[in-house]
Amino acid sequence: MAHIHVPDGLPGILGPMAVSPESAEALRELVEVLLRGPNTLTSAEHELIATYVSSQNDCCFCQLSHGAAAAEHLDGNCELVDRVKSNYATAEISEKLKALLTIAGKVQKGGKHVTTEDVERARTLGATDKEIHDTVLIAAAFCMFNRYVDGLGTWQPTDSLTYREMGRTIA
Repeated sequence: MAHIHVPDGLPGILGPMAVSPESAEALRELVEVLLRGPNTLTSAEHELIATYVSSQNDCCFCQLSHGAAAAEHLDGNCELVDRVKSNYATAEISEKLKALLTIAGKVQKGGKHVTTEDVERARTLGATDKEIHDTVLIAAAFCMFNRYVDGLGTWQPTDSLTYREMGRTIA
């Protein structure tokens, strides 16, 4: 049961967003810019960054919903999403994305954990300043979203199959 009264049947972030439509609109706009705005990173890569950070924060709703969206963008490849969450260094993704996930993981721990070497490695592997910027912002924003969902103790289904339709909608 959520720590505050939220409408029944609205999982994860959807319940608190229903309580505060004003902030919900701003949060939705931010997600649109971060995950769907013009960028050289693919939608799957954006979603994988969000999923990875959410998995590191142990936010069930965000990692499963955005993981389902990433899988949609990857032709249903849920196994790749799971490999990225468990050990992206050995997953079948580009070296550039691995470097960006290293940065995202450090942001998840705290922004000051990101080093010049992390950024230079990403650049060496082809990451642009915009891609590095967006990776940091996605990681920071999803830390906020994860804490919003979990800090209010919202209802979060744990069955990954529940999230498939949600993933299609997000994608």
